[in-house]
Amino acid sequence: MTGNAFDPDCPTRQILDRIGDKWAMLILLTLADGPMRFNALRRAVNGISQKMLSQVLKGLERDGLVIRTAYPTVPVTVEYRLAALAGGLIEIMGSITRWAEHNVSEIEAARARHDARMIAEAA
Repeated sequence: MTGNAFDPDCPTRQILDRIGDKWAMLILLTLADGPMRFNALRRAVNGISQKMLSQVLKGLERDGLVIRTAYPTVPVTVEYRLAALAGGLIEIMGSITRWAEHNVSEIEAARARHDARMIAEAA
C-alpha cells in the first residue's frame, strides 16, 4: 500500500473512500449488468436522488471506473458503463455481497442482542 491510508490526503484513502461509499458501490454493481442511461440507473438504484447520482457518477468517471458516452440526439442521450478498470473491483464487490448475504441473519441477531442489552442497561 502506498502512503498512509489513515491520512485523508493519501491517494489510497481517497480511492477507498470512493469505493466504500454506498451509492458508488450500488451504482457500480448495477452497471455490472451492462450500460444504462441516467434515468434507468436512477430507477435501478432505489433511493438515490438525481443530484447524488450525478455527483457520484462524475467521481466514478473521474477515477476511471465509469465511462460516460453522450450521443448526438435531441435531447442528448447519455449512457454510462463500467470501464475495464472496474472489472477487478466488481469481483471483489461480488465477494463482499455474497459474504453479506451469507451472514445477514447472524448480523441481525447480533444487532438485536446489542439493542436489547442497551435498552436493559438504560432502564
